[in-house]
Amino acid sequence: MATRAALSQPAGSSLDRIRFSGPLALTSKGASGSIASAMDGCSNPLRQGPTHILVNPAAGGNKSGRLLQQVKEFAEAVALPAFFHVPETAGEMETLAAKLVASGAKALLAMGGDGTVQTLVNVAEARRVAIGVLPAGGGNDFARAFGLPSHPVEALRAMLGGSLRRVDLARARTADGRERWYCGGGGLGLDAEAVRHASERYARRRGKSRYVLSALRALRTFPAVRVTAEIAGSQAQVEKKVLVAAVLNTPSYGAGLRLAEKARPDDGRLDLVFLEELGPGEVARIIFDWMWRGTLSSRRISTLAVTRVKLTAERPCLFHGDGELFGPAPVEVAVMPGAIAVLAPGGTDLAP
Repeated sequence: MATRAALSQPAGSSLDRIRFSGPLALTSKGASGSIASAMDGCSNPLRQGPTHILVNPAAGGNKSGRLLQQVKEFAEAVALPAFFHVPETAGEMETLAAKLVASGAKALLAMGGDGTVQTLVNVAEARRVAIGVLPAGGGNDFARAFGLPSHPVEALRAMLGGSLRRVDLARARTADGRERWYCGGGGLGLDAEAVRHASERYARRRGKSRYVLSALRALRTFPAVRVTAEIAGSQAQVEKKVLVAAVLNTPSYGAGLRLAEKARPDDGRLDLVFLEELGPGEVARIIFDWMWRGTLSSRRISTLAVTRVKLTAERPCLFHGDGELFGPAPVEVAVMPGAIAVLAPGGTDLAP
C-alpha cells in the first residue's frame, strides 16, 4: 500500500545553488513554503525526486504504525515529495525496493528498527541509491551510530539538513549457503538464542527491556560453547569458550549495548568480540551495567579488528545479524567497505 505526501515543489525553486544547512525549525504548516525554498537547490537526494519511505508497522511493538501519521504530516509541511509504502512482509519489502530503484527512485528510507534497515540493504538495487533511517524499532543501533535523533520526525528533519556518508556493511555466509548483509551487529551463541526469544515471547516489548529479558531467559538454558575463529591474514586461530562471539560494524547492538567502543561503520573493518563464560555474580553485574550504563566492562570481554573471519562452534549454533536469524554456523563474515551511502545529519562524526 502506498500513499503520497507533498506532490509538488514550490514554484520558482532553484535546485542547483543552495546546500541544506542545519536543522530546520518547523513552526507550522503555513511555514512550509519558506522552509521548502530554503532547502531547494542542493544535491540532497531527498529533493531529487520523490522519496520512498518503506514502513514496517510492527517494528518496536507497533511503534512505526503509531508514528506514521506524524511523519506524513511533517513531509507535507516541508513540501517533501514522498511516497509511503507499508509492505506486509520482509520479502515484499525487498521486491518493492528493487522495483522502486528500477523506476528511478533516488532515496529509500526505512522506517522501523535495525531489522527493517537490514532488509533494505539486502536488496542489491537499493545499495545503489541513498538510504536513510527513520528509527522506530526496539534497538535502532544503526541510526544511533550516525547521531540520528531517536524520533523518526526529528531524524527526517536532520537528514533534510544533512549529507551523504559512505559506510561499510558486513556480509555473512552461513553453513547452509545463505548469504545476507547486515548493518550493525551479528553473532552466535547467547545473543542468537536471545534473538529467538525477542521475536517470540517478548515481541511486543519495547526498547531495551525486550533485549534484557530475552538475554536473561537465554542465560537459563544456553551453556557456553567453544568457538574457533579463523581470521583472514593471520596464521593463528583463536579458540575460546564463550557465551557470545559477535562481529560488529557499529559500537552498539541489542538496543544500545556498547560492546565494541572503538567500532566505526566507515573504517573498512569489523570488530570481533568474545564474551567468555561468566559466573553468576559477573552475570548480575553485566546485566546491571547494560541496563543503566549501556556498556559492558569485564576482563571476560576481548576484541580483535578483522576484515574477514570464519566462526565455527563445537555444537549446533545459529548466527544472527541485526536481530534476524540468518542460519547455522560455521559462518564466514566479511566487511564490505563503503557498501552504501547513508543520509546522515550534517557534520556527523562517525567516531564512537
